[in-house]
Amino acid sequence: MPGTVQSIERAATLLHAIVESGGQMGVTELAAAVGLPKTTTHGLLRTLLAVGFVEQDQRTGRYTLGAGLLGLGSHYLDVNELRSRASNWADSLAARSGFAVRLGTPAGLQVVVVHHVFRPDDSPQELEVGAVLPAHATAVGKVLLASRPAMARALADVPLDAFTARTVVDPAALLVELQAARARGWAEQQGEFQLGVGGIAAPVHGPGGLVVGALGVSGPVEELFADAARPALRAMVVEAAAAVSRELAT
Repeated sequence: MPGTVQSIERAATLLHAIVESGGQMGVTELAAAVGLPKTTTHGLLRTLLAVGFVEQDQRTGRYTLGAGLLGLGSHYLDVNELRSRASNWADSLAARSGFAVRLGTPAGLQVVVVHHVFRPDDSPQELEVGAVLPAHATAVGKVLLASRPAMARALADVPLDAFTARTVVDPAALLVELQAARARGWAEQQGEFQLGVGGIAAPVHGPGGLVVGALGVSGPVEELFADAARPALRAMVVEAAAAVSRELAT
């Protein structure tokens, strides 16, 4: 491509490969995926590591997207735009599922609710737009932590509040749960923030594949996790989040 800077183009290709992998990649895997020599790939990764655009797992040596790049991804997208692009899909999800819907964006180790659709019934409810929720104890928060491995690992350095007896406060156990959530593409919690209230959420991706938010449903645990309804409800949430992601890509 005339006029481009080759090293930047190659670095961008590496980042896209990591995004498309949905997890971590080693140097050999990355080199094969982008068609570059291993030594060239390693040099590019060292630079990306230095500026915070990738992070390396010290145990496995594998690379994932870094907090510096993920921070750019969550801030470049205006919250009002995210809300407006997601509103129709959130309304539809509430109508189809029968549960309240939240759209959240990351705020450090917390989540800010930027859009909230009431449960479509006559039950008393309060608007949660602007509410700040603990990431480790909510489904939308777990989705966001799962997309930010460095942020998730930072939980080991801070005390995790136990809001109920079900809240996961052991960092190691939480990391295992977040890794599973990342691999399967959704997260859930059953009464970890409010007793008897659960949630299921999935990631919303912005242009380029970075996770910029999380969309999820919340409601009584016994209804949300009824065996007959659970698989269909998960599918609804994942589909709605994917639809918002497609909306943002246009």
